Amino acid sequence: MDGVKYYSAEGSIQLLISLLKQNNIKKIVASPGATNITFVGSLQSDPFFEIYSSVDERSAAYIACGLAAESGEPVVLSCTGATASRNYIPGLTEAYYRKLPILAVTSTQNIDRIGQMIPQVIDRRIIQNDIALLSEHISLTVDDETQWANTIRLNRALLELRHHGGGPVHINLTTSYSRDFSIKELPVARFIRRVCYNDDFPCLPQGRIAIFIGSHLPFNDQDIQLIDAFCATYNAVVLCDHTSGYNGKYKVPIALLASQEHYVCEECTMDVLIHIGEISGAYIGLRPRSVWRVSPDGELRDYYKTLSYVFEMPEREFFQHYANKNIAIESCGYLESCLEKIALCRKKIPNNLPYSNVWIAQQTISRLPSGAVLHLGILNTLRAWNLFELPNDVFAYCNTGGFGIDGCVSSLVGASLAYPQKLYFGVVGDLAFFYDLNVLGNRHVGNNVRLLLINNGKGTEFRNYWHNGADFGDAADQYIAAAGHYGNKSHRLVKHYAEDLGYEYMSASNKDEFLGNLDRFVSPQFTDKPMLFEIFTSNVDESDALKMMYNILCDSNIVIKQKIKSALGEKGTSIIRKILK
Repeated sequence: MDGVKYYSAEGSIQLLISLLKQNNIKKIVASPGATNITFVGSLQSDPFFEIYSSVDERSAAYIACGLAAESGEPVVLSCTGATASRNYIPGLTEAYYRKLPILAVTSTQNIDRIGQMIPQVIDRRIIQNDIALLSEHISLTVDDETQWANTIRLNRALLELRHHGGGPVHINLTTSYSRDFSIKELPVARFIRRVCYNDDFPCLPQGRIAIFIGSHLPFNDQDIQLIDAFCATYNAVVLCDHTSGYNGKYKVPIALLASQEHYVCEECTMDVLIHIGEISGAYIGLRPRSVWRVSPDGELRDYYKTLSYVFEMPEREFFQHYANKNIAIESCGYLESCLEKIALCRKKIPNNLPYSNVWIAQQTISRLPSGAVLHLGILNTLRAWNLFELPNDVFAYCNTGGFGIDGCVSSLVGASLAYPQKLYFGVVGDLAFFYDLNVLGNRHVGNNVRLLLINNGKGTEFRNYWHNGADFGDAADQYIAAAGHYGNKSHRLVKHYAEDLGYEYMSASNKDEFLGNLDRFVSPQFTDKPMLFEIFTSNVDESDALKMMYNILCDSNIVIKQKIKSALGEKGTSIIRKILK
């Protein structure tokens, strides 16, 4: 193909070059080859870059060492496939032990070709420990998902060049050997910055600011005061679920409002979201324009796909820095707006919720004794209980780290051993309960443990109306929802097992039976035995209850759009959208 060459049409090449420019990395040592033509051919058309040629890759790596050491700037290496990259090893070893910022970009064919006797395909998926601080594989960018993933990986690689003293980094860059170099204007990739404690802090922009707290260990009073001072300074709110550990005055339990299917909550859109804590199991749908992640690990965690800053520091240092600034920002009434909408939503909760985990949560959560600890099972239980407000003096946990059903009851028991003078409540479904059944026989279980078992005879998660498992109807019970195991909702099995182990056992198959036992179960007084309260529900009632809770608020325009989409599919909706334009 003759004529002027610009940037390659390959999306991954464009992302890398854009981020190199935004990081002000311009020095390149390029070695000849076919597999790296899309990268080198794009670089040489851009006058921003300072490119040097070296036929010998071993020499190229040492040239980069000298250039990086003398200039104080990062240097990029580029080589082709086959054994070219093997010759970088001596120079990268030198760079590793001298902490020199060398970026080795080894171009590669699709790694699915490894081991298939295809010429010039070698395996770079594992590298030596002391030739790079980090190795990232960059696949072809072919859709939004691969663009997002590659953006994170490339940002992580470039940030690592200077991280904790710096050093060499490896990028294994896939190419499709495109001969299209017609891209005149380089798209601007999302640039993520890392801020450490001694760095210059960016200014928080004006606009709507929120903090989202994922699963978090308990905050002490000083930390809560700092968060509250930050919120007071910026008119911000703290969006959280029951595992956040925050009980300050800016708390917004947003789950119910954010879960509405036919209503777009404006309060879930913000200009900046300060993201702290770990994995949340609440699946809260927020729409931040920019995310600032604050964590001592300094890792790029991009749950909302708009990450722009990572603050590698304790949360306390972050909030101290910003809350101490006397910045006059006009009040936006964000907290009041959130609380008013939530109050409206709660006021409209139907009185006829079916007998279900949702209804159990509604009746129970506000009556938990002061100072109690609550352990929730994952998915359906955490989801149901997040729809109702947790008392400020009750702390909640959930195993959202590995997000499995295999240790919910054991975690409850383990926590209860720490403070025998506290009451520890647990709520789990039947599959999680039987999976972790053996812990009930542990001789250390104390009388401060009270377990609520929601027994619907299956993994009711997979029968909820919106779940793809529900598409199978009753056939889902056979293997997908694993129905019929563990006594198939036997009213005797758990009762005898629990009582033989010394538990006080209660059960309920309807609302009246549940309410008749609730006072005993939530009593703040310690009893002689641990308690097990078994609740028998159906997957139909569980699903219907969630559907009612998710459709409290309704925007008719959204309903109409969803009906059109359902009737015509994505293609038909796209056509109508174009006509309306």
